[in-house]
Amino acid sequence: MKRFVQALEKIQITFGVIFLSVFFLVILLQIITRYLGVSVLWTEEVANYSFIWAMFMGAAVMVNRREHFNFDFIIRKLTGKKKVSLNVFNDLVLIAFNVCIFFLGMIVVKEFWNYTWATLPEMKMGYIWIAIPIMAGTMIIYSVSHLLDHIQSHKAKGVNG
Repeated sequence: MKRFVQALEKIQITFGVIFLSVFFLVILLQIITRYLGVSVLWTEEVANYSFIWAMFMGAAVMVNRREHFNFDFIIRKLTGKKKVSLNVFNDLVLIAFNVCIFFLGMIVVKEFWNYTWATLPEMKMGYIWIAIPIMAGTMIIYSVSHLLDHIQSHKAKGVNG
């Protein structure tokens, strides 16, 4: 599972970097064209949607790295089984929350898939909305991986202590 999670994180980081680069380049293009007095209509939409994708991919990676949704004040105060138990509880809450986000995201994708972009009617809004279930799905995978690690840690502490 660890290899799969590491590979998934690399893929998400790659997509996040690509979309952040697209965001940066499109904003740069928008600045240059406005300075030259040329209007490029699609740059605002592309910038917004690429930024959305970059942030959703980054948010999922932060869950995997435990740098997101973390109340470390309490966790730092606890030790042993209490600390592991709190981590297990946190993982279960994240899994439950992201299962809801995943299924609601799928409903949104299905409902709005055929809507089109205002400036690029060939592009479907579904390509933007699908970032929600992808983010939630990967957050579930990352949280399940953490949960399994914490359960193993809990069992090891139970045997040793």
